[in-house]
Amino acid sequence: MKKLLVVITIVHCCSLISFAQNNLVSNDTIDKEWYQEINLRGYAQLRYNGLIQTNPDLTCEQCDKSWGGDSDFFFRRIRLVFYGQIHPRVYFYIQPDFASASGSNQHFGQIRDAYVDVGLDSKNEFRFRVGQSKVPFGFENMQSSQNRLTLDRNDGLNSAVRNERDLGIFFYWAPKKIRERFSMLVKDGYKGSGDYGVLGLGVYNGQTANLEELNNKKHIVARLAYPFEIGTQIFEAGIQAYTGDYTIDSKQISEGVQHREDNTYIDQRFAVSAILYPKPFGIQAEYNFGKGPEFNKVSNSIEVQNLHGGYLTLNAMLPINKQLIYPFAKVQYYNGGKKHELDARSYEVKELELGVEWQPYKSIELVAMYTFSDRRYEDFINPDNHQVGSLLRLQFQVNF
Repeated sequence: MKKLLVVITIVHCCSLISFAQNNLVSNDTIDKEWYQEINLRGYAQLRYNGLIQTNPDLTCEQCDKSWGGDSDFFFRRIRLVFYGQIHPRVYFYIQPDFASASGSNQHFGQIRDAYVDVGLDSKNEFRFRVGQSKVPFGFENMQSSQNRLTLDRNDGLNSAVRNERDLGIFFYWAPKKIRERFSMLVKDGYKGSGDYGVLGLGVYNGQTANLEELNNKKHIVARLAYPFEIGTQIFEAGIQAYTGDYTIDSKQISEGVQHREDNTYIDQRFAVSAILYPKPFGIQAEYNFGKGPEFNKVSNSIEVQNLHGGYLTLNAMLPINKQLIYPFAKVQYYNGGKKHELDARSYEVKELELGVEWQPYKSIELVAMYTFSDRRYEDFINPDNHQVGSLLRLQFQVNF
């Protein structure tokens, strides 16, 4: 009898083990629901520019609106990113920013990115991006402000697309190996631009993000970039260009300024990029040429004029006791109009920036940067506006 009980017990235990194993295998093979693939991350930037400021009339509308005047603590960005691979060939990305401003009112929520990537093959080497996203023009424009060393993008290329984004459809291609390399350059702290493909082609509105389209003509953009491995270094070369017709909002034209009847002007640019990633020393350089609307104070009119400008950044990545130090120096120049600003404001910019970023932890970054600026920016209301000055700029950033 005892032997029979032992046999029954052993059989029962084996059955339980088999049942548990089958359940484990079964659970491992169950596909996750789409909502289980949604992730959340983000970052926030707090700045202060008033510690050392030699000219309160020196401002920068396109970059940091806390320049000049009575400087206070200022939220530059408060961003949350919702993203996920909700299907083997479908990836979504939504990024609102809660540091947008309207006049003296600040901290409004506004969409920065809202797009879906649809893969055309099993490796997603060929994919379409549909929605509002960055226009693939320029390395620094593609580079997230979460990763960028200097506190603002250069005027030369960033004047092409305000907030770097627009609504459209973009096609990207890159081999899986190169997509992994693009990802590594961001993840491992080398200040990469992210994965915008080896080849990028797109059609987009042309009025820039969160603004209604004012004509029925679309902009077209093309970009080619490749990160080469050269020994222990990585060098990325890129070329890009776009063309389209840009319509200036009538609210952005002063009374008395002569302009085309439909406020529409040709908008074309070509740029080259060269990046040696900081392993440990790096160089980043870009320059663009083109033509677009620009205010002419002699004739008080907005005319199509030539433009050109770019920048050179020297930087390094120095690991010290599990902390990261990034010293950098940047010089930039731009001569041309800014189509997004009042009267397509005319600019000539000469600027030098010296700074350092310190990452004591992966979730915390501190930047101190001193800017020497010489800016001529003129419109109908201020036809003779040339400001020279310098200021110390501080930023605290949290990543989560």
